[in-house]
Amino acid sequence: MEFGVCVDTHIDKWDLIRYAEELGYERAWAPDSQMIWSDCYAVMALAAQATKRIKIGTGVAIPGTRIAPVTAHSIATINQIAPGRIFLGIGTGHTAMRVMGQEPMRIKDFREYLRVTRALLHGETVEYTYDGRTREISFLHRDRHYINVENPAPIYVAANGPRACDAVGAYGDGWVTAVGTPADVKAQFALIEAGAKKTGRKLPRPFLTTALISACVLRPGDKLTDDRVIEETGSWVAAILHFAYEIWEQSGRKDEMIPAYFANVWDRYLARVEDFSLPKDARFRQIHDGHCTFLQPGERKFITPEAIRATCLVGRPEEIVAQVHELERAGIHGVSLLPPAEYQRKVLRDFAEQVMPLMR
Repeated sequence: MEFGVCVDTHIDKWDLIRYAEELGYERAWAPDSQMIWSDCYAVMALAAQATKRIKIGTGVAIPGTRIAPVTAHSIATINQIAPGRIFLGIGTGHTAMRVMGQEPMRIKDFREYLRVTRALLHGETVEYTYDGRTREISFLHRDRHYINVENPAPIYVAANGPRACDAVGAYGDGWVTAVGTPADVKAQFALIEAGAKKTGRKLPRPFLTTALISACVLRPGDKLTDDRVIEETGSWVAAILHFAYEIWEQSGRKDEMIPAYFANVWDRYLARVEDFSLPKDARFRQIHDGHCTFLQPGERKFITPEAIRATCLVGRPEEIVAQVHELERAGIHGVSLLPPAEYQRKVLRDFAEQVMPLMR
């Protein structure tokens, strides 16, 4: 099992990645979400220069905000700083697009984006279409080492739905997921393997499978209703709630889309959304306020024991180890923790000191 961190991408906190390296984490993800955090490539450049071992990459890059040649060029530039330690995590753009009131990229366009990006990162010449005009493109001046595509940065594709999983198989060197049940993970991985087979491709070995998640190590006597537990898990649970609401709304408000662990708070959350001060077509700005950074006070009541247990690694150290082993059996071989900003160092230290030694 590989252990990683996912940070709130802050230009003044790049040293959190160095701290994670010191704690023994193996990978760091810098999210790419332009309306809520700093620029991920600037943060990665600073961290790459100041670290020696930890792998660093986007967690995840958003194709709707940068054209494919720019994304390939940006990650290849960071790869020149720390060759062999840089990776490109990429997804259709749930938060980054929705926080602008836009939809994530369509899968058809996402596949094309992955095709072009992958080819460029492998130093190939590739057909690229922009504004209806198709031309062959390739990186020039490679002998001057402005970028590094000699050691291609691997591409880890974020996916949960069937068509997105198919794209992972076609173009990915790994898979990033927000974990469902073990049965969900196994079914998704079968779709990934089928996607590879359809393109005549074999999945690379090793094939990274990573879950972005949060965690809280409990002490004797701690309860899931304690303030400390809610504070250390709340921003992640709330982000999952926001995502569930967006999917429910997009599906035509089908009740079967409501996660069981939010069923007992769902009506109250809908009432909160209806009570937002902004009009309906601007509510996205309030829905995602605090996203994976801090817990809005008005959302504290939605951070229930059921939701914490279902979405986080939580328990005594040996209980968390058992939860991690369950993920391993389902096919997940990496976890990366995304604690709220105010509690990052404590959560990462607790996990590194109390859980990780039991896994090694």
